[in-house]
Amino acid sequence: MNTEAEKRSLLLEMITFSTVDGKLHKREYDFLWLVAQELNIDFDVFNDLFHQEHTKQIIKSEFQRIQQFYRLALIMHCDGILHEKEATGIQQIAIEMGLNPGAVKRVLDLMKKAPNAIVDPKVLLKVFQEQHN
Repeated sequence: MNTEAEKRSLLLEMITFSTVDGKLHKREYDFLWLVAQELNIDFDVFNDLFHQEHTKQIIKSEFQRIQQFYRLALIMHCDGILHEKEATGIQQIAIEMGLNPGAVKRVLDLMKKAPNAIVDPKVLLKVFQEQHN
């Protein structure tokens, strides 16, 4: 992540996705705040993002797109409730990001089977790299 605008855009996308089911659960909010801290966004700016409209920015790096997809998938699982709108929404977002639908489905299936929805980063990247061959 290079610019402040890119960081905010990624976080805004996550905020928008986290409320697709009509609710923002405390665990989702806490997760978003952790990501904001990782991106060096201070608390006041973070809270202000909840009142802004999201305009998409294209993520050029495939690695960063995979990273963002995985963050969204973690948000989807962090409240312990998988909503149909979340499942449909994440697949649409992944397609818009240009990620392979087969790899996306495999990662989501791996996350469902994992006890805490966490997929090893090496496995995550391997799933997407297999689609290149």
